[in-house]
Amino acid sequence: MKEEQVILVNEKDEQIGLMPKMEAHEKAVLHRAFSVFIFNSNNQLMLQQRAASKYHSPLLWANTCCSHQRNGESNLEAGKRRLQEEMGFVCELEEKTSFIYKAPFDNGLTEHELDHIMVGFYNQNPVINKEEVEAYKWMDVEDIKNDIISNPKIYTEWFKIIFKNFYDFIKQ
Repeated sequence: MKEEQVILVNEKDEQIGLMPKMEAHEKAVLHRAFSVFIFNSNNQLMLQQRAASKYHSPLLWANTCCSHQRNGESNLEAGKRRLQEEMGFVCELEEKTSFIYKAPFDNGLTEHELDHIMVGFYNQNPVINKEEVEAYKWMDVEDIKNDIISNPKIYTEWFKIIFKNFYDFIKQ
């Protein structure tokens, strides 16, 4: 199976090339990514616990889903595709903002991403893909904010960055 390619971008989010995903993470090259946040009518956010088999951040809690856009795929198309692949459902999404972050991991890989934040609404429970997702839960946004302060080691780096710097874009 051919390794998935990521879209290399400059700081203006202009595509400058493609690179295999692992190589991009080994070289810490800036590439396009997205993070999806799904809320229900009780203003709870669906969190995902990453599968134990993930090559970085295994078993840490994160937003509903996240990944990388494919060449020629819009942000919204990518978000809907990955929601289906990881969580077993699709809903309408709205782009809220984007930001650049760089986070090195203990395994020598580095996330250096221009991350597009998308928000959607869904009132049912997902049918998770156990190869991608260990577990899920719905949590009140204020409870998440407080839990990140109390238990930062159980959350992914990008999730903590988003909650710290872009809270106003995702709160409902």
